[in-house]
Amino acid sequence: MDRDGVERLLAEAGTDSRRLRHALALLCEGRWRTLADVVRETATSRRTIEALLRELPLEHTGDTFRVPLTDTAAYQDLLSLAPPPEDPVAHLLPHYPHVLDRLTTLIAEAPRARHVLDHVSATPETVLRRALLLGTRFWLPGARLLCVGDHDLTSLAVKLIHPETDVTVVDIDERILAYLDNQRLGVRTRWADLRLGLPPSARDHDLALTDPPYTPEGIGLFVARAVEGLREEGRVLLAYGASERTPMLAFKVQQALSDLNLAYEAIYPDFNRYFGAEAIGSAADLYILRPTSKTRPAVASRLSRQTTAIYTQGPQSVEATEPTPSLPGLGDFTPDLLVGDWPKDLTQPRVKLSTWLAKPYAAAPERVAVALPPALTAALPRLLLATRASHVRVLGPDLPPPPEVLSAVYQLTTADGTLDAVRLPQPGGDAASVLRRILDNGHAKLANTWREALIAVARTQGSTLTKNEARTLIREAAPWSDDLTPLETPLHHLSALPQAVTTTVTALTTTT
Repeated sequence: MDRDGVERLLAEAGTDSRRLRHALALLCEGRWRTLADVVRETATSRRTIEALLRELPLEHTGDTFRVPLTDTAAYQDLLSLAPPPEDPVAHLLPHYPHVLDRLTTLIAEAPRARHVLDHVSATPETVLRRALLLGTRFWLPGARLLCVGDHDLTSLAVKLIHPETDVTVVDIDERILAYLDNQRLGVRTRWADLRLGLPPSARDHDLALTDPPYTPEGIGLFVARAVEGLREEGRVLLAYGASERTPMLAFKVQQALSDLNLAYEAIYPDFNRYFGAEAIGSAADLYILRPTSKTRPAVASRLSRQTTAIYTQGPQSVEATEPTPSLPGLGDFTPDLLVGDWPKDLTQPRVKLSTWLAKPYAAAPERVAVALPPALTAALPRLLLATRASHVRVLGPDLPPPPEVLSAVYQLTTADGTLDAVRLPQPGGDAASVLRRILDNGHAKLANTWREALIAVARTQGSTLTKNEARTLIREAAPWSDDLTPLETPLHHLSALPQAVTTTVTALTTTT
């Protein structure tokens, strides 16, 4: 049999030929495999595996293939039978079959991946192994873990194995946040577009874990936000992978990490495996990073240069070439304040979108114009809740429809590329007034505003409600409401807020 093509590939790969030899061993052992199977099991890029397949005699059944059993003897001296690098938690997997089954179901039923957010699902085994590694390397009872993005559902794996761990997830994808809450495992959820900031309640964690977009820009941003969410002695666990064909891309990513002045405590090769991402071998390394005394100044510097393009694909990718659509004119609207990026010839005071969301604006403008680029439209409800201005005009292409809960605050009118939000008068009725007070204080802790509003309602009814009694009512109606602001509240909770407020107001008659 002619082995010249296979031997040529192995010779060209040199000392790195173990990947190809491992793939050859899989193809010669008699089992039927798909291309995705071989890519994932060997952690080798699809292009490299395809090059090997072109040099082999293969038999097929459906979309699976193998080297015919009659031909496998010709390749025996070329095979690599050694296992891949040691898995530090492989010996623990047999003790958690019930958790693996649960995770398999959870991942299968999770919201579908969004390619514009670089979503690729990790395998259930990977998610389980992440949770096991956390528990073997760190002391988790009472520890606080921050998941900076969690399409992979690692937060659920941690709560299933280490229920005593306090877990918070920050994500831009409302579907993921709602799905996590629906599992009722005690995971806290917070909405954020990390390009605009980290939620105030997502601070002071012991550990942070992230599997970000695999660009230098995405890695730099997500790791910087992870560091923001840590205490002084915290650690960041990062999943990142690159093709064996693109060492320069891996170098650029590691350079972005080096710019943050982080110490590398460990790198576990090919620890993470995925359904997809075949360009990088459906695999990624797991880094354990430790901040140094020089990390936080470097993080602040990095975030001051933040751009909106951080993904590998779609209109928000770092290689997107489509120009940013121009804003429509302000027409007869004369704002007191400009929010976002506006032409320099406009003379009004202006503030960045990130600053607008981070803290209340010092003055009290009556008319505000917001420039919202297409990459940041998910922030629209929060931008409207961040002010008490009487009229807000938002301009930008493809503005999403505002959620229904905002109708408690604004009369909303949309036109091409324009949303006008005119503030409504204060409502009558106890429940409506409590809801309005909460939504009027977007930067304040939601439960605190709610508590004081309930106490005020009780006072108008001629009764007394203590702070503890108000807290109890709120926690029973909205157990998710502790320690977060309306701006970071996921939309499914904001949408449920009117009914929850009504429940607490109705309960006042029995409590007082």
